[in-house]
Amino acid sequence: MITRREANSTLLGGLALATFQGLGAQAQQTTMPLPKPEMEGGKPLMQALKLRQSTREYSTRPLPPQVLSNLLWAAWGINRVDSGFRTAPSSHSAMDIDVFLAMADGTWVYDPKAHQLVLHMAEDVRADTTTGQPFVNTAPLNLVYVSDATRIGNVSDADRLRTGVADSAVISQNVSLFCASEGLGTVLRGSVPREKLARRLKLRETQAIYLAQTVGYPGA
Repeated sequence: MITRREANSTLLGGLALATFQGLGAQAQQTTMPLPKPEMEGGKPLMQALKLRQSTREYSTRPLPPQVLSNLLWAAWGINRVDSGFRTAPSSHSAMDIDVFLAMADGTWVYDPKAHQLVLHMAEDVRADTTTGQPFVNTAPLNLVYVSDATRIGNVSDADRLRTGVADSAVISQNVSLFCASEGLGTVLRGSVPREKLARRLKLRETQAIYLAQTVGYPGA
């Protein structure tokens, strides 16, 4: 059952998104501010670890703005304002990962510094993030972890690969624990059509896709 608070948050978020989409026709870049993340609540860590599991059946119900805000902050938000360091570690402090959000209303990128979403393209690319798993097409959110080699520095290709995979993986674990704590379903996916999706997202040559992760309310 949706609570009154969630219903109001969803309504306000929808109105804000509709406004931003309307502006998107006139502006090259569209942003959507997120509510301030809630730093209290949720299940204790040991309970979240006990409940962590992979989910492959999802409701189409969208995530309320507050839940999305909390999830993204838990994934890759700034938890030390003075240094700009994040909730997940990053090899060599590269901060090389961009978190893309593939949703029904378009594809967005999470901006941790402003804690907001930036519109990447006003197209639904959820089906393009999988090699054939049908639940991905209709789940409300698919996160795509993209590593930018320009932030890693002058290292070998092998080190660049290890950094991208490791940094994506630790962010995905934050997401998994948040979902377990909040009663959401999630599954980390390595079966991603990386080259095809990179072309679809019009990524630069320095950007590489390593993992994707589906998130949503569990289906029946």
